[in-house]
Amino acid sequence: MATTTTAVYTVDGMSCGHCVNSVTQEVGGVTGVTEVQVDLGAKRVTVIGEGPVDDAAVRAAIDEAGYEVRD
Repeated sequence: MATTTTAVYTVDGMSCGHCVNSVTQEVGGVTGVTEVQVDLGAKRVTVIGEGPVDDAAVRAAIDEAGYEVRD
C-alpha cells in the first residue's frame, strides 16, 4: 500500500472558478496526484498523492495554468 502525501502551496493570481478549474486540471495531471483542493480565499492549493509527488512538477503545472507559487 502506497503512502499518502500532502503538500500545500500558496498561489498568487487565482480569483474565480475558472482559476480553480485550470489549476485542478494541470496539477491533477501530475504523476501520482490523486486529489487537488483549491481554496481561493486563502490562495492555497492542497495536493494529495500516492507516494511522493514531484514538487518541481507540481510547481511547473501551476505555472502552466498561469499562476505563481509564492515561496
